[in-house]
Amino acid sequence: MSYNLLKGKKGIIFGALDESSIAWKTAERVFEEGGEFVLTNAPIALRMGNVDELAKKTNSKLIPADATKLDDLENLIKQTMELFDGKIDFVLHSIGMSVNVRKGRHYTDLNHEWMGKGWDVSAVSFHKLLQSLYKLDAMNKWASIVALSYMAAQRVFPNYNDMADNKAYLESIARSFGYFFGKEKNVRVNTISQSPTPTTAGKGVKGFDGFINYAEKMSPLGNASAMDCANYTITLFSDLTKRVTLQNLYNDGGFSNVGVSQEVIDIISKDES
Repeated sequence: MSYNLLKGKKGIIFGALDESSIAWKTAERVFEEGGEFVLTNAPIALRMGNVDELAKKTNSKLIPADATKLDDLENLIKQTMELFDGKIDFVLHSIGMSVNVRKGRHYTDLNHEWMGKGWDVSAVSFHKLLQSLYKLDAMNKWASIVALSYMAAQRVFPNYNDMADNKAYLESIARSFGYFFGKEKNVRVNTISQSPTPTTAGKGVKGFDGFINYAEKMSPLGNASAMDCANYTITLFSDLTKRVTLQNLYNDGGFSNVGVSQEVIDIISKDES
């Protein structure tokens, strides 16, 4: 169901790769709610996915950009402003990568060069994006910028590896840069801490099925899906949340506030008997 929450709004969506990705679902929902946008991802990611299909479906322009490169970001933002003949209203940062996770390196034996690469892609790219948007004065008043995070930024999930550090840094950037964006330009900056979601990136984490099953049993409402996250993101892009900023917002079925659920207690008790 559409409510035209984003009618007349324009923006940029980073990170759509395939139908399972949160950015893909968000793009579909933005389109349904009347918003217009540019789709972007790194050139190598565009070759891996099928974003052309999404661009056609949503009447969107696709502009390649490496989010770790300031020149690419500035070019992307300028092209977007030219396309829409003015400033924009929303941006989604849905980017994350860990070479150490891909290569199966344990957290106590990380390759620090790979760690730096993952940090740059997953977290520092958000600062580069915010800085570029800020310096180019690209955002309309009351615009909204959202980045995706995960609970491992606050709690230990052993196999999430250095991505946990990246997410913690990402959330800090949102708060710190969000202060200046809000104070000086009336722009909102938030992160969404999403349930473990079976995206292409998520499935690359060792023991991911265990993550999902555990969170499902711990969450009173069950895990939030990629579409649930897309819907939540729509509300943050809309005018209904104009004074929500500097927040890390949990979209996790209640997982973040549960110490232990009865289902988990029953499983442990059964194993001990």
